[in-house]
Amino acid sequence: MKVPHSVALAAAFIVAAITMTSTQAQEVVRLGNLKFAHYGAISYIKEIAPQCGIKVEEHIFAKGPDVMQAILAGELDVGATASEGAITARANGAPIFLVAGFAKGGARLVARPDAKIKSVADLKGKKVGVTRGGIQEVLLAAELAQNGLSMSDKPGKDVLVVYLAFADLNQALLGKDLDAIMQSEPQSSQAINKGYGVEVLKPYDTPIGAPVRTLVMTEKFYNEKRPVAEKFMRCFVQATKTFIDNKALAEKYVRETIFKGQITSQDFNDAIANSPYSYDVTPEHIQITTDVMVKYGVGKMATPALAKDWVKTDLLNEAKKSLNVK
Repeated sequence: MKVPHSVALAAAFIVAAITMTSTQAQEVVRLGNLKFAHYGAISYIKEIAPQCGIKVEEHIFAKGPDVMQAILAGELDVGATASEGAITARANGAPIFLVAGFAKGGARLVARPDAKIKSVADLKGKKVGVTRGGIQEVLLAAELAQNGLSMSDKPGKDVLVVYLAFADLNQALLGKDLDAIMQSEPQSSQAINKGYGVEVLKPYDTPIGAPVRTLVMTEKFYNEKRPVAEKFMRCFVQATKTFIDNKALAEKYVRETIFKGQITSQDFNDAIANSPYSYDVTPEHIQITTDVMVKYGVGKMATPALAKDWVKTDLLNEAKKSLNVK
């Protein structure tokens, strides 16, 4: 039987309306992220977002402060960064809450094999590369101070610091333009595995301990889009649990999707051994990190904020409880 044209047209309108409603139901969350192995679970959120009833648009930045600038410009709802980037941004008036910690560690002091650097004390008189404003700079300052060494990017101090982007540090070490680098993952593992770097230490013996990588949310998103924020946090917990439980999937996604085959299986495994995925963060850890930054003058902060005033883990706790995650 032939369907009347008017009926067919009405049916088409209904399908279109349902499709439009479904699309509108999946609200968009704008996510800022960095290209590191331990940021992989954050990237994976966008893959499972439809299951969570949301759509996630991921934007990749070169360094944490760039994520914070995008948040200040109103371009992001959520951002992933090392703790120092979040702390500096909040201290300078960024309307953000710190809502989770997604990885721990992720730093390593790596030296040229021929530089004869066996300890932090051996850095005296050497050129050390680090990314300005990264947690690695905070850890470098703390490690040098613990060993009675001063640092500056101008000659005259014990250690000459050279500020470079994460992507350029390994090349400078390989080219022997630097004696050592305080680097992130997987780049530090790559330098070691390719033979042009040796580990001096993992810098976790400062008051900070193993630094936590942090997930921040704008106050507006947290306060005014609570149902969407709740969905996003459940998605974050699901993505992280997936990466913790399914190491093969995590490796495949990071190596193939994020790094397009540029890192080896050993690079990935060594990197994650030094920067395991996690969920949690505490006001105490953020307060200690803030205090160390103030002590060594890392990060230009107008008014350092008290961690207890802006570390908000209620959404995380609710998400973990709803998904039976400890």
